[in-house]
Order: sequence, then C-alpha cells, then structure tokens
Amino acid sequence: MAEETVVETTWRLLLEGHPTARRGNHAVMAAAHAQPRLRALFPFPSHGALTFHRNTQFPWSNDLPFIVGDEQSCTVYAPLGEPHRVLGESLTPHEAAASVVAHLPPDCGPAVEGPWPPAEDPTDRSDDETAAPAGLDRA
Repeated sequence: MAEETVVETTWRLLLEGHPTARRGNHAVMAAAHAQPRLRALFPFPSHGALTFHRNTQFPWSNDLPFIVGDEQSCTVYAPLGEPHRVLGESLTPHEAAASVVAHLPPDCGPAVEGPWPPAEDPTDRSDDETAAPAGLDRA
C-alpha cells in the first residue's frame, strides 16, 4: 500500500478531528474534501476560514479562493488583491466548495510538497545556453 502524501494525511487528520490537527468546521471541510480538485490542494483551517494552497509548507501560495462559514451559511472569497473579493454568499458548504472549484485558476494542479514558490526543477533546461533565443526555432 502506498504511503499517504502530506496533503492526504492532512485531510485525513482534519476530518477525523485528530488532536494534533487544526480546527475547522467539519461540514465545510467534508464538503471541500468531496471535491476532487480541492482534495488535491493543501487545506488550512484558521479563524473561521478554510483556505487552500498549492503547497504544503509556509510560505503559502495564498492565491486561491477560500471559504468562510459553517454548516448554515458560507461565503466564498477571492484571494487578497482581487478586485471582486466576494465570489458567493449565503451558500451551503457544498455550494461553497463548488464555487471555489469554479474559480480555481486553470493551472491549479495538486499541491507540491514544500514552500511556495516551488524550487526550480533542476532538469528544466529552458533557461540555459542550449535554449534557442526568443523567436528562433531550433533546427
């Protein structure tokens, strides 16, 4: 059996209410976990909000929508700096989770382990001297 990733372990501990896990609203966390795209992100409940991150360690990506609320009513907010902060109000936890998914950037894939931004891939050679100058194709 494969080992759990940091993201999988974090979700499991949150949903189990494990004593070492951060505290959040269970209904909101369960609704978010039911969404495969959110389940692939790092969840971080704090101060009544459930935020999602593209990475598993501080500093966080902080560039994704998030949910504030409980089993009765939730609001979905865009990340800080966005012109239209409120993306949805008076939503159920399931509606809020679906709204977050609908507002995720297209390039938002599973969370990477470590801080944000991720370390450069040493196998990526697009910036070295073997790369063709901009506007030129290699023969």
